[in-house]
Amino acid sequence: MATTTTEATKTSPTNGEDKQSQNLRHQEVGHKSLLQSDDLYQYILETSVYPREPESMKELREVTAKHPWNIMTTSADEGQFLNMLIKLVNAKNTMEIGVYTGYSLLATALALPEDGKILAMDVNRENYELGLPIIEKAGVAHKIDFREGPALPVLDELVADEKNHGTYDFIFVDADKDNYINYHKRLIDLVKVGGVIGYDNTLWNGSVVAPPDAPMRKYVRYYRDFVIELNKALAADPRIEICMLPVGDGITICRRIN
Repeated sequence: MATTTTEATKTSPTNGEDKQSQNLRHQEVGHKSLLQSDDLYQYILETSVYPREPESMKELREVTAKHPWNIMTTSADEGQFLNMLIKLVNAKNTMEIGVYTGYSLLATALALPEDGKILAMDVNRENYELGLPIIEKAGVAHKIDFREGPALPVLDELVADEKNHGTYDFIFVDADKDNYINYHKRLIDLVKVGGVIGYDNTLWNGSVVAPPDAPMRKYVRYYRDFVIELNKALAADPRIEICMLPVGDGITICRRIN
């Protein structure tokens, strides 16, 4: 969950908005850009992200921005990051838990080789089908195996067969935060040594450092402790190397080392 297209393009000060009122927008926990300057974030988008964004991703981003749940989408800068990361690790067999309309899924599919695969899971097929025509037009739908429903039963089935252990090169998780640790317990067996798991929203709107009585949206407050618990667990897990990055709403990259 990160800044949508529509929101990102509105972040520069509007006419009549002074610097003080602009800064006040950053004082409420829940502001979706972790950067303390909206202008700086806009600079990143306009200088680095938008000029290189594939037309299909731009189209899907704009379609998603009109959806009432658009706050759930992966931000454009994070999509660019995922696309490059997948290429850097030469991923071929991948997984995505939490698809929504498929912006990060499309970023992954475009980065994979022609015979690359993505096992994609989400509880809502309708949202996925909103972006599916664009994914099909991009010529990468054949790489995607979409499963509707909760991810844990699918993961349990995969883990039960040892042939699946260590077979995934890259896994991206952007789903129900209260299950992140449950996902990790299973994914660590499925990702290969040297493979990468990316957990999205690990800075959770900045709420991870906010005092308990800080103003924050209900959903932010509800999942805050689960995200904090995950961050502590990942930092203490000797099976992985980690790097937490302030991209989008925060993403923690985990590389399995044993």
